[in-house]
Amino acid sequence: MDFQALVDGIGAMTCVVSVEDLGNGRYGKICIVTGNKGYIDSIEKPAPGAELLVQKFVPNSEYTNYLTKDLNFEDYSYRAAVEGKCLHSYAKPERMQGIWFNMSFIPIGHRDGNICYCLYIMEINFSADTKRLSNVSSDTAVGVLDTCIKLRSSRDFKETMGEVIEDIREQCDASYCCILLVNSYEMKCTVLCESYKDKSLKISMNDYLDADFYELAQSWNTLISGSNCLIAKNEQDMEVVKERNPKWYKSMVDADIKSIIIFPLKFREDLLGYIWAANFKSDDAPKIKETLETTTFILGSEINNYLLMDRLKILSSKDMLTGVMNRNEMNNLIDKIYNLTDDNPNSVGVIFVDLNGLKTVNDEGGHVAGDILLKNAAAVLEEVFLPSDIYRAGGDEFTIIVTGISESELLEKVEAVREAAEHYENVSFAIGYCYDENKHNVKEALRIADERMYEDKKKYYEMHPEKKKR
Repeated sequence: MDFQALVDGIGAMTCVVSVEDLGNGRYGKICIVTGNKGYIDSIEKPAPGAELLVQKFVPNSEYTNYLTKDLNFEDYSYRAAVEGKCLHSYAKPERMQGIWFNMSFIPIGHRDGNICYCLYIMEINFSADTKRLSNVSSDTAVGVLDTCIKLRSSRDFKETMGEVIEDIREQCDASYCCILLVNSYEMKCTVLCESYKDKSLKISMNDYLDADFYELAQSWNTLISGSNCLIAKNEQDMEVVKERNPKWYKSMVDADIKSIIIFPLKFREDLLGYIWAANFKSDDAPKIKETLETTTFILGSEINNYLLMDRLKILSSKDMLTGVMNRNEMNNLIDKIYNLTDDNPNSVGVIFVDLNGLKTVNDEGGHVAGDILLKNAAAVLEEVFLPSDIYRAGGDEFTIIVTGISESELLEKVEAVREAAEHYENVSFAIGYCYDENKHNVKEALRIADERMYEDKKKYYEMHPEKKKR
């Protein structure tokens, strides 16, 4: 068959791909037989950002001569050449920045022994073409639209994401599906949502999130190896996973995972995390890929908005130096308790804590020494109270507000604070506290605790006249 005449008759960048059929769903070498001028120019005269491993086309060379091993390219080539299927994909490979590929794989009715052939036709876009992104099957479109509606009408983002991941798992017919967030600033991973096919199986991804897991998640970029995702659908594909990431491969074998699909979740070029599914229906791999390619495009934007709002909430509610809650959050809590209209009065305990000698530390050691002292003061309080109950009310003042506490428990905690402070250098507190059986009297309790704190501070300076007053 005259392959050269075939590709020369096609206007788009086109090449002929050969696949060695080994039977039973396995394949050997995948080669680029020949290409038309447009395709050869894409190798020898590439557009900026679209450079391959070499810039010289050699007929009948293995495709890995031009790009790193890509299981997605191999799967589509096999399905087109051997199984006779027409396939399409619109994707942005991670190996190429800012470039989208519109790709078609078309079977060729010619076979040389166990060598089968297909056409690979591609178009390069330097920005995402929304029309092409939305040009998906009706089933995929319905699934993505359902996801969008759920997210847009959601009042509880995490709860809705639980429903979304359940839908995605069912679409993939997978035993397990998960969205894992990756925080590069704090160098940690967190599970956003997960779904199990077997409801009795409750081995959560959280069980694996130890101190070393972030490093493992970082290695997934190498595992994907420049493609837009990784789909390992059978034993042959899993051997590639074993070669690229033996540590993760072993953990999957231990968990009886025989197939895996993993997609990066990004907003623009920023990595937010990964979505992955285990033990999916391998025959539906192209459909699953299409579904996740479109869905992750939507999820990346939604998750980024969620993380941004979460970050803004932290900035508005936490003291960035000590990590405890700030005065703004304290005022919100006081107003909430004071204005509650419930019939249950409940109790409230208030403790005012003021650092002794912060000015002296600042004068002698500078603001860095003062910041360390403030952090240590917060650490003392966190040994006794939850961080959500501690508020930095001012420069060296902290307030603790706890409801539903008994007076004896409050006194025990005051003494525990004094004892904990003894283990930190220069940490000395003036403390005032007040207990009231009715939480609606919180403002009066705050006033009394404040007065008692200043009485305690006065005694401190009477005992330590060498210390400078504020």
